[in-house]
Amino acid sequence: MSKETKITLIGSKLAKTGGEFYYLGEIEECENCKFKRLCHGNLEIGRKYKIISVRSANHPCPVHEGGVKVVEVVLSDITIMIDTKKALEGVVLNHHPINCDNFECEYYTFCNPKGIKDGEKYKIKQVINEKINCPKGKSLKKAIVEIVENEQ
Repeated sequence: MSKETKITLIGSKLAKTGGEFYYLGEIEECENCKFKRLCHGNLEIGRKYKIISVRSANHPCPVHEGGVKVVEVVLSDITIMIDTKKALEGVVLNHHPINCDNFECEYYTFCNPKGIKDGEKYKIKQVINEKINCPKGKSLKKAIVEIVENEQ
């Protein structure tokens, strides 16, 4: 599976190959910027992206001190919790979050992950074999998954 590469702009201080970020959307200061389409035109709000290359040119930006750089990004892998019975590397599943409301649990962010939508397809890249002591007694495994992008 080849990940779709997208071009965008990111703050020069944040523009490092391998860096990851969640795209949170446009802010008021972006409204009249000539780079608005490049910054915001092809990223999806709530998604986690990984920078795979950084170009050298720097561009002015009213939001980022030091300007912005052009970067190539792909959807980032996400670590989630899944039912132990489904935790097999290479399997493609539809995402259904655990939807746990125990905010103090050390696994909360993996049971309620950002960057992946309910019902969306993902491929399990790696199952992490660590003992999970779910306070609610669920049988879970931590897994690194890759979102399966729609074929076009």
